[in-house]
Amino acid sequence: MRLIDSDGSVLGIMSAKEALKIATEKDLDLVKIAPQATPPVCKLMDYGKYMFELAKKEKEARKNQKTVNIKEVWVKPNIEEHDFAFKSRNAARFLKEGDKVKVSVRFRGREMNYTSLGMEVLNRFAEALKDVGTVEKKPKLEGRSMVMILNPKQ
Repeated sequence: MRLIDSDGSVLGIMSAKEALKIATEKDLDLVKIAPQATPPVCKLMDYGKYMFELAKKEKEARKNQKTVNIKEVWVKPNIEEHDFAFKSRNAARFLKEGDKVKVSVRFRGREMNYTSLGMEVLNRFAEALKDVGTVEKKPKLEGRSMVMILNPKQ
């Protein structure tokens, strides 16, 4: 097998017994790096320390990830002005915190005949929040509700 030292220098080709003897002398582990190669490649290293460093890097990478949440705001097609202001204020707060906002207009009963009212409400919503968010998904009718998704501005 081809043996590589802990500092990266090649020690040469030797038998497994000789490599294991060198590893015990240096108080290191003998780790197969490329077992399919001819001859197989092994490296002298402190395996526990290596695994600890790997786990540390993985934890650091997870810590730097940003999760994006989707907050949902429900409105009706015939929403009053005060309710609209309240809901848009909440949506603006969600966008400022970095979350996406899903605005849904729920149609009940005969309101399904007036889906244009829902489209107007969603367009008004997008216009009210244009300084803090942008429209990711335009208003679309899905079953008995019309949905629009807003992204926070960068």
